[in-house]
Amino acid sequence: MPPLPEPDPTSADAHSEAPGEAPVRAVSAPADRTPAPARAIPDDGNGGHDGPDHDGPDHDGPDRGTPDHHGPDRDTSGAGAPLAVERARLLTDVVTRLRRALRSSIRTDYPWESLPMAQIELLQTLAAAPLRVGELAARQRLAPNTVSGLISKLLEAGFVDRQADPGDRRTARIALTDAGHRQLEDWQRAHERRIADALGSLSPTEREAVMAALPGLESLARALAAPGPGTSSA
Repeated sequence: MPPLPEPDPTSADAHSEAPGEAPVRAVSAPADRTPAPARAIPDDGNGGHDGPDHDGPDHDGPDRGTPDHHGPDRDTSGAGAPLAVERARLLTDVVTRLRRALRSSIRTDYPWESLPMAQIELLQTLAAAPLRVGELAARQRLAPNTVSGLISKLLEAGFVDRQADPGDRRTARIALTDAGHRQLEDWQRAHERRIADALGSLSPTEREAVMAALPGLESLARALAAPGPGTSSA
């Protein structure tokens, strides 16, 4: 049997077996040395958990650098509306409140105010001249069946009656009775008294301003009563 080769004194195994000496073999740094610490995440009140990126545009809500179409950049105050529209809005508000105040305050002076305003308007229209139902409907811009229902109630109350039409005996005209004239006059006087009391509570300057506005309001009433495009006057 051939002799075994003697160990190489320069080999790593020989050094590892030498007592009391540290091995001299090259040792490379292990790949899994202590890992680098993870990137610190600032505490944003979520307990250190990842939350939405508040610096980007993908989070809920508008991007701070982009105008919000539902935010302050949107004109919701009406300040940018055309002047004519703004004036119409103001006038509509005043007229609505004026009518409401007048109708509510008149009840203490005129119990008959419970008569619907639609019936009063028919009486006012008929005060000028008797009219057919179709003519009344066109003047009031109401459906003929609606006007027929209002007339039925006025007939029951004795404020109107039916008269033969001189131009066509087959049709009838609706005319105001004496009782209807009295009711309409009472309604008018009650409103005049109430408005006179209210005017008396205003300053002289305010009263003058109200009276100065009457011609313009009268012109506005005529413009509103004029038939619009596509409609015919009665």
